[in-house]
Amino acid sequence: MKHQLIMPSSLDNLRNSIMEKLMAISDKDYLVALNKLLESSTAENDVVKFSKEQIIMLEMSDEDIRKGDTITQEDLDKEDLKWLKAL
Repeated sequence: MKHQLIMPSSLDNLRNSIMEKLMAISDKDYLVALNKLLESSTAENDVVKFSKEQIIMLEMSDEDIRKGDTITQEDLDKEDLKWLKAL
């Protein structure tokens, strides 16, 4: 299944459309199956396993934060623009 970017207003429209369709369903077995699907796909149940390299990068990020070696999003955007113009 290919994922697509959904803008917030489109997301609200999609959510509303799904809720309208759910309200029209009267088959209890169908609703039970949908409920099981939704419960099994929640982010709470997902376990994320990091690779050794990812853990090292996260530890390096934590150390940067402890040292105060950070940059604001605005400054990062400016640096990105400089870098892009240099290409």
